[in-house]
Amino acid sequence: MRAVALALVLTLVPVPAQAQARGAPRADGFASLDALGVDGTTGGAAGRTVTVSDQAALERYATAAEPYVIRVRGSIAMEPYGKEIEVASDKSIVGAGPGAEIVHGGFFLNGVHNVIIRDLTIRDSYVPGDWDGKSRDYDGVQLDGAHHVWIDHNHFTRTGDGLLDIRKDSDYVTVSWNVFSDHNKAVGVGWTANVVTKVTMHHNWIRGTYQRNASIDNTEAAHLYNNYVQDVGLYGTMIRGSGRMVVENSYYQGVPDPIVAKDATAQVVQRGNVFDGTRGRVDGAGAAFDPSAYYAYALDPAGRVPGIVTRGAGPPGRERPAPRRITVALDGTGDFGSVQAAVGAAPRGAVITVRPGVYREIVRVWPGRGDLTIRGETGDAADVVITYDLPAGGQKFYGGTYGSADSPTFGVLGDGVTVEDVTLENAYDESVTPSQALAVRTVGDRIAFEGTRFLGDQDTFKADTPDRDTVSRTYLRDCYIEGGVDFVYGRGTAVLDRCVLRSTGAGYVTAASTSDSNRHGFLIVGSRLESDLPDKTVHLGRPWHPGNDPRAIAQVVIRDSWLGAHVKDDAWADMGGFSWRDARLAEYRNTGPGAAVTADRPQLTDAQAAGHTVRDYLGGWRP
Repeated sequence: MRAVALALVLTLVPVPAQAQARGAPRADGFASLDALGVDGTTGGAAGRTVTVSDQAALERYATAAEPYVIRVRGSIAMEPYGKEIEVASDKSIVGAGPGAEIVHGGFFLNGVHNVIIRDLTIRDSYVPGDWDGKSRDYDGVQLDGAHHVWIDHNHFTRTGDGLLDIRKDSDYVTVSWNVFSDHNKAVGVGWTANVVTKVTMHHNWIRGTYQRNASIDNTEAAHLYNNYVQDVGLYGTMIRGSGRMVVENSYYQGVPDPIVAKDATAQVVQRGNVFDGTRGRVDGAGAAFDPSAYYAYALDPAGRVPGIVTRGAGPPGRERPAPRRITVALDGTGDFGSVQAAVGAAPRGAVITVRPGVYREIVRVWPGRGDLTIRGETGDAADVVITYDLPAGGQKFYGGTYGSADSPTFGVLGDGVTVEDVTLENAYDESVTPSQALAVRTVGDRIAFEGTRFLGDQDTFKADTPDRDTVSRTYLRDCYIEGGVDFVYGRGTAVLDRCVLRSTGAGYVTAASTSDSNRHGFLIVGSRLESDLPDKTVHLGRPWHPGNDPRAIAQVVIRDSWLGAHVKDDAWADMGGFSWRDARLAEYRNTGPGAAVTADRPQLTDAQAAGHTVRDYLGGWRP
């Protein structure tokens, strides 16, 4: 796979006095303690300092019996792909300045002690097509039964399984000032029935990941403070089994279920944290432990954590930005092997070209990651398929359901995103257990789809907004959308121009929940409503009032479109005790066997229709 550095710019700046200075010779937190015959974590400080710039030299010194400080200069690409060097005890592996990185591999610390890994980027051992990380165990760094380990000022991204795994009774570990980004699994601690591990995590930036942010199992003491967890998919920080965890003065932004105690035997104390734009669980259970009984530490104010951490975390210097033209491919010929990796790396204005293949992954364009284009290479949407299968009503492994926010295969929360010539699918089989299963959810403004297929059943496409009274506009042109029930729904403004809407079940095409403060909900224009279903079995729509919100007054206009015979004569239906007649539902100049003008089919006048055009719905935006 052609290697490209992440576009995120990370610059070393001074950090608060109470934080561990970059040049300090020893770790803080649990890794600093005198235990198990080791007085703190000093790495290879007792040995010689060597500089390496190739894999052979790195392996020679990292596996040696003697202590070494090993300075990594430049980029070292591991062979074979996914290679994890087994590091011996008493080693410091540190970057020798900006650009020091390990590509296509990582490190394995198996039963060793006194190891420091600092100032490196560890990236791109991702196995294309294996977003779930089930086929290979290509971690960035893996600890099995290691102790006195300090992981500091690194950037972990796009590895083949977990970015960092601390396993099998590893102990006296500190993880500080790292960036964990753009991947499914961030940091996992556990893989043991013993309650032994003691780990400190502080001033880390976890962003654009999906799970394990961190996931901590059966720890005697896990102390997390001043971490910045931003824009993650499934959950934030989790304690499992009989583990004990304290979370202090951290900042959670855009995180579902920020702090979770999964099991009844888990204990978590959380205090002084900030929850910004989060939803779901913030658990507290039991007394956990007192971190100050183990070591002294000082806290930065939680409100300052995003600024402090984004300026100070990661390796020194600036990382090379990704190019403005990025290629994604499953065969290793692209810049990245997953669409999500490309989105995370893309600078503003980037064009991401996706080569043919089936990409099983969940994609999120997070707030602040917009102004980009995702484009299928061939121009045929059937050639590039992005698919996953989470049902909205499905149970998360730690309780609760995914809901419409976490179910979508493809979610756009940023602004100014264009998607062309791809298929976006939720492949959940609703014949097993009926549930909504979203293919696409848009929240940001100025989102455009062209030549794109939306495949699902119930609730295929949700045009959403950040809140009820914010207007977010989505434009679909020459697209194909299929579903059985409410397969175009939500409170956003959406224009479907020259699209095909195919009903696969005897349900409803639309379910708008437009705010009464928004004049423009859904406009379906110049489109075709098709189906193989029997005649007169499908409604054009029904008004959705989420939570019985009386201000959700659906607004839908279907005009200048061809309606198949599957459309009912009484085209609009009531929903949840709310009459469709109280909503804003109308047609204009439709044709086809399903078109009709009756008392139950309100029609716009010519004068009214003049105010329901693509230009009116999109305002000053011209996609």
